[in-house]
Amino acid sequence: MPHPSPHLQPGPAAPAAGDPDWQVWSDAWTRHIPTLTGRTDLTVTVAPGAGGGAPACCYPDAGRIEVDATYIGSPDIANPRRAGHKRFVPTAYGLLVHEAAHAAHSRWRTPPGTPPVVAAAAELLEESRIEYRQRARRRGDRRWLRHTVTTLISSDDAAVDDPWHAAHLAALLLARVDARILTAKDTKGIRAAVTTVLGRKRLLQLREVWRHAHSVDDSDADTMIDLAWRWCRILDVDPHHQPQAPAADAGVFAGLLAQALTDYLAHTAGLTPGQYRDQQITERFSAPATWTRRDPTHGERAAARLLAARLRAARTHHAEPDTRPSTVPPGRLRTRHAITAQAQIAAGAAPTATPWQRRTQLPPPKPTLHLGVIVDASFSMHPYAAPMSSAGWILAHAAHSNQAVTATIAFGSDVTLLVPPRRRPTHVLELRANGGSTAFTDAVKLADQLLQLRQPGRLRMLAVVSDGDLPDTGPAQRLITTLHRTGCPVLWLRPADLDGHTFTDATTILVADPVQAIGHIADAAVTALEHA
Repeated sequence: MPHPSPHLQPGPAAPAAGDPDWQVWSDAWTRHIPTLTGRTDLTVTVAPGAGGGAPACCYPDAGRIEVDATYIGSPDIANPRRAGHKRFVPTAYGLLVHEAAHAAHSRWRTPPGTPPVVAAAAELLEESRIEYRQRARRRGDRRWLRHTVTTLISSDDAAVDDPWHAAHLAALLLARVDARILTAKDTKGIRAAVTTVLGRKRLLQLREVWRHAHSVDDSDADTMIDLAWRWCRILDVDPHHQPQAPAADAGVFAGLLAQALTDYLAHTAGLTPGQYRDQQITERFSAPATWTRRDPTHGERAAARLLAARLRAARTHHAEPDTRPSTVPPGRLRTRHAITAQAQIAAGAAPTATPWQRRTQLPPPKPTLHLGVIVDASFSMHPYAAPMSSAGWILAHAAHSNQAVTATIAFGSDVTLLVPPRRRPTHVLELRANGGSTAFTDAVKLADQLLQLRQPGRLRMLAVVSDGDLPDTGPAQRLITTLHRTGCPVLWLRPADLDGHTFTDATTILVADPVQAIGHIADAAVTALEHA
């Protein structure tokens, strides 16, 4: 699995404490493990918190496998004595199969004095090697291994775009294609992203390494360590000068690898990337912010309709040359349609065919707007929480009525996803502004993750409802400038009677009453969109 397994660590760890509630599972899987491994000296412990800090672990020398019961749920979810129980706990059973593969095939040990980065590379290569061997012995185990890989690997494993982490992702997923656990179709997007970061030549060199590892004997430590040294050389990592794996630096926004991994996980879950991303983010960002719901007023509804009309007009007043069918000349005669019209007339029917095609001026196609609305829920906004919440609803509702993709996010000391994309903002959420304001940059990153605000070729905008009183304006300014340079305009709504920071590369509007100020908001929004 994506975590480093403790099978190569010297010395046995203390056994996990047993749990009486899970003893039936421990006994049943202990009886079952010889079937998976061919070994009769193994015991399995199933208990909450078992696994040595990972979802599961194997200590081959101690003859022990541990599985964290968290991945089963409750002891009564299924009867582990019955063969069909695995269908109810596919992730946990896949963990058992993976650790069984270690118990059966991880018979080599890391030599003393091996640099940690080399040992880490060897363990990484071991993950697909033992699954390759397990599948060769027991073809049916592939189903459970694949399920567990797709369940436990997270897009957080690929938050950077440097060669070391791209290679790590390749070893987790692309190597499992050669191990015949995953399919090439599963990993199409991952392969493209990894190739972009590593280059085709270097990826082919790494592939030679893991394919060689698949053929290494279970007890051949020397060859596995040699391959790990080769892995480091291909990635320009000198274990003598850099003993630890290169540190991750996620930068301002998550990178290409994270996007590709999200697409992969969506594919394996049978969802579109947008559906998968929304599902994961909604689950992740529970609601630390608090609010009350109310119906919008007549004034707010009218303001939203006015803004919606202005948004519909944006980008549609510049005519473009095109062609349009017509029933009468002038224009170019379309012979087939002319024959159809003649036949309709001869039959005594009113002609509906359009035998002529003329040049005309049509408005350009209206692109889909992607709008992120970020509302400040910090303590300094307490006197303005109601009007600022109103402004957030007006913006989100007007955009949604134009078939836009919108997301409403609150920030204070934490980030809260108030209205996920593709959900209609039916109520005004009046926030209780009583937190800090440290999470602004996280809110912007979340909006970018949900709506791809930096992606060229789409109409997008970020609207921020805040006084701009942030503890550190430097990172916030860099984010705003990044969005501006990639073609995403930023509209900043600030309380009119409150001094606050004004950011460059953003259109700032002073707002006292959002309903009364909707004309100014519409002017700024339309101007920003038309010049995007």
